[in-house]
Amino acid sequence: MDRLMGKPLTKLKRTYRVAAALMIACVGTTVFFGSPAASHTGHEHAREIRIIEVSGLLDPIEIDYIDSQLEDAQRHWALAIVLQVNSPGSASNQPEMLELLENIEGSLVPVGAWIGQSGATAQGAAAHLVQAADYSGIAPGSRIGNFAEFETPAESLPAVGAHELRRGQDAVDDGLIQVMAPTLGEFLLAMEDVDLIEKISTEIEQEGGLVQRSVASDVTVTFNKLSLIDQLFHTVASPAVAYLLLLVGMSMLLLDFFTGGIGVAGGVGCGSLLLACYGLGVLDIRIWALVALVVAMLGFAIDLQTGVPRFWTVAGIALLIIGSLRLFASHSVNWLTLCGGIGLTLAFVMSGMPALIRTRYGTSTLGREWMIGEMTQAATDLAPDGLVLYENAQWRARVNRLTPIKEGEPARIVGLEGLVLEVEPEEGGAIDYRQMRRT
Repeated sequence: MDRLMGKPLTKLKRTYRVAAALMIACVGTTVFFGSPAASHTGHEHAREIRIIEVSGLLDPIEIDYIDSQLEDAQRHWALAIVLQVNSPGSASNQPEMLELLENIEGSLVPVGAWIGQSGATAQGAAAHLVQAADYSGIAPGSRIGNFAEFETPAESLPAVGAHELRRGQDAVDDGLIQVMAPTLGEFLLAMEDVDLIEKISTEIEQEGGLVQRSVASDVTVTFNKLSLIDQLFHTVASPAVAYLLLLVGMSMLLLDFFTGGIGVAGGVGCGSLLLACYGLGVLDIRIWALVALVVAMLGFAIDLQTGVPRFWTVAGIALLIIGSLRLFASHSVNWLTLCGGIGLTLAFVMSGMPALIRTRYGTSTLGREWMIGEMTQAATDLAPDGLVLYENAQWRARVNRLTPIKEGEPARIVGLEGLVLEVEPEEGGAIDYRQMRRT
């Protein structure tokens, strides 16, 4: 990795390309000399410049895609390949990333890297990717730096930008970038100006005698990005998406558990968890934090089963917050995503799930009317809500007509409302006004 060790490679790589071209020409002449078709079988430059969109974390899918595009561009002798970079770093292992940097440095086709549009970033491994290219540019407002986030063997980090970001013209002045290019077209013309690629520009005279340079019409500029399936898995391998999919998957399975049977919620939950498992498998996570999130959902399930928020609800809230904050080891999730994930999960578990359970188990098909008239015992003070003990099981209860019942006193079940029992004292309960009227 000569570029990463501070040695300029542009001239050396041009020499390699010229030597390779001469070798191919010599072999072609030797093999096909004298053949009538010899003049039609030689390689011709495709007059094509390939733009490769590099966005998000550099995961294995993105790395394989860049490698395949590099190989294809060399096979078809494209004029150049340009990486349009907007990446916060790498989610792949170090050997894969180092191999990609070596492939870029050894490419027989000129490789450019442009950090754009405005506001884009290249950090950590992505910053090394930009520097491994033959020529680099940056749009105003874009940033590069944090080279130290990705370790390379025997590397001398830049004097600036090792632990910080440089923006726009500052990155050019500090030697991290070769040129400031507000647009991708200007960056392509800049590559021509430094003789990295053959002439691709044409001059168009505007009104008032002004002459404007632009890319010639005989040059094909193609924009390439991942396929839809690859984009899906590449998106899933981002910290925010993987985290939210994990919460959605566990919440949907929790809902499906209490609704009975496998339905739409179960299917959505399983699909979300499968995608989340892929993303978390690619990313650098803390296993104990993942276990904490799973235990938090199990704790919520325990208290939802009893119908009363108790110890496991408090423990679940604490584990949900801690697990969310500490899930990723080397990646970050913005506060908006964290607050949204935690808040929506708590709202679903604390409010949505109890309402769904009451609706589910409040139907007449469960046949619990036989409990009306049975005696039970107050497990807590009922004033007016609390717990009662019926056949060694705790139930949520509400005193009928607001007559308080103390802990340990007997009570009679007089009605059902979902999972909540309506009870009254065995003796001395308030008399309903309709009974008074009949008397």
